[in-house]
Amino acid sequence: MAQNIKFGDVDVQIPSFNFKKFGGFIPLLIIIFLASLSFYTVDANENGVILRMGKYSHTTMPGLQFKIPLLDRVYTVKVDKQFKMEFGFRTLKAGVRTEYSKRNFNQESWMLTGDLNIAEVHWIVQYKIKDAADYLFKVRDVENTIKDVSEATLRLMIGDRSFTEVLQAERRAISDSAKEHMQQILDKYETGIKITEVKLANVFAPEQVRDAFDDVVRAKEDKARIINLADAYKEDILPRARGEAAKKLEDAEAFRQERIALSTGESEKFLAILKEFRKAPEITQQRMYIEAMEQILPQINKIIGDPERIIISQSGTVGTIVPISE
Repeated sequence: MAQNIKFGDVDVQIPSFNFKKFGGFIPLLIIIFLASLSFYTVDANENGVILRMGKYSHTTMPGLQFKIPLLDRVYTVKVDKQFKMEFGFRTLKAGVRTEYSKRNFNQESWMLTGDLNIAEVHWIVQYKIKDAADYLFKVRDVENTIKDVSEATLRLMIGDRSFTEVLQAERRAISDSAKEHMQQILDKYETGIKITEVKLANVFAPEQVRDAFDDVVRAKEDKARIINLADAYKEDILPRARGEAAKKLEDAEAFRQERIALSTGESEKFLAILKEFRKAPEITQQRMYIEAMEQILPQINKIIGDPERIIISQSGTVGTIVPISE
């Protein structure tokens, strides 16, 4: 039966309910409500951490999961997401034209090198969550812990090397060593963090001395360039000099062999003539004289001797001596 309630000059009619009639639906509504609280979904890149009555119970994988209503509380953690921390600079907006913060981060970026120079170091730390429960409950502030560990590690690595090594040769070694050292410390603290990469973005001298340092760097680069040019000239001239020296040695050896062969032939010829000379000295002497005249006379236009005793043929090639008949 409806009831009338008067508010000032207005009568409000409130309908009455028969609670006995709807009493059978209350347990069903309670069951549906508890069932809605008993299931939850964990996304593909997440893990679910279950607290039962405020105490860690277990970790669930992606998918539809069950929990005890009113007793279990679920925290989801993105375990496959790549997180990034920047040191010495901050990216305001990434994209085609990346925007960086103009704030000064010298307190974290200035470091003392092993040769007592100051280097301004910008670096990036990338990490993932490998254990969701440790990440949530073992360390109070994981992000600040990573930040402190990263700064301490980089200062240790930079302090063991000279400025030139940090700037050029040791960049890859510093990144690898820093990653390994950071991981050891974070595992010891049970942070549940996995360091995926430590990358040195920029290393340069502080702004106050950057111009002077750049002059020194350019001078060293010029020195290295000149040394390289000298080495290139040396590598060009030395092989040619060695080649010319080898050629001269070969020519000298050929000339030696030629003179030896010529001398050997001359000596053998002389010995042969000597042998014949000993057999018939007068005939051999006359023949040698004729052969000598055959070589000399064609080259002259004068006749030396008694014209009544000899006649020289005027063929222009060979002179022949003949006796004059009386």
